[in-house]
Amino acid sequence: MDLPGYNKTSSFSHMEFILFGFPGVTKHRPLLALPFSLIYAVILSGNSVVMLVIVLEKSLHTPMYTLIFSLLATNVVYTTAITPKMLLGLFGLNQITLAGCLVQIFTVYSSIMAESTIVLLMAIDRYLAVHQPLHYQEIVVKNLIAHSAVNGVLRYSFVVLPLVITGARLRYCRSNIIPHFHCESMMLFSLGCDESRAQISGLVVRTLMMFCDIPIILISYLKVLHTVLRIAAGMARYKALHTCGTHLVVVILIYSSGFLISVLYLPGNSTSYDLQNICSTIYFLFSAMVNPFIYGLRMEGIKCNLRKRWGKKKDLPVKKIRRRD
Repeated sequence: MDLPGYNKTSSFSHMEFILFGFPGVTKHRPLLALPFSLIYAVILSGNSVVMLVIVLEKSLHTPMYTLIFSLLATNVVYTTAITPKMLLGLFGLNQITLAGCLVQIFTVYSSIMAESTIVLLMAIDRYLAVHQPLHYQEIVVKNLIAHSAVNGVLRYSFVVLPLVITGARLRYCRSNIIPHFHCESMMLFSLGCDESRAQISGLVVRTLMMFCDIPIILISYLKVLHTVLRIAAGMARYKALHTCGTHLVVVILIYSSGFLISVLYLPGNSTSYDLQNICSTIYFLFSAMVNPFIYGLRMEGIKCNLRKRWGKKKDLPVKKIRRRD
């Protein structure tokens, strides 16, 4: 698909780019602002409510709910790094500098890697809760949290930063139009004079983000399920399967959509830009929108506290009347 402004003979490096998301619906792009605004509002409100309940309720100050809070916080971070700029772009305010583009890439990729780390820790947390119940608190609090912080720093240093440095050093002489609603790294690198090496770097980073944690996550949940089915019964088995099932829903949402995105952005792929944009929207916005509902409606601790707090507010007028009588 040919885009306006494409110039293969440019002898200089572009320092400003145009985010041209959903190029197939150029005339009706402003109409997309309403549904995306509503989705972003749901993401902010839904995640914030569940996070607030976890903060206010002391009984939820446990490792598992701390990880849930962290997961929802990453949802807010990367959607905020993408959505406001996307909404402005739908109305024609779609210019972004190279520095702004690289900051967006760093924020989004760091958040995604943090999300992957949190999902991994949730799997390990459930494994330890089942296999080491007597020493669970000591192991998780003293070791798991510290190791996860070191893990996150190392990942950002060795994976995300080299990608940003590659983008900063690359010379962009092909075009300044990115046919996407955010600075997608593979699309940005495809505009460089030496696109092949940069795209390989982007592909390596995407592969590491998507697949380095999957084996440990699957092994952890398989061991948990095996132990639960072998030793637990009745309500204990139901609660364990309920919790693991909730976590697995999130894992499937994150990694299945991420795998699809990785395939679509392979070098030489002829998939239309609109399809790539739609799949990216599902990947970045859909899971962030449904996560608070998954945890709010399926996790008993959060669901009970939501009912309790909402019930108290509804009962206040009745209590006042009874006191007067």
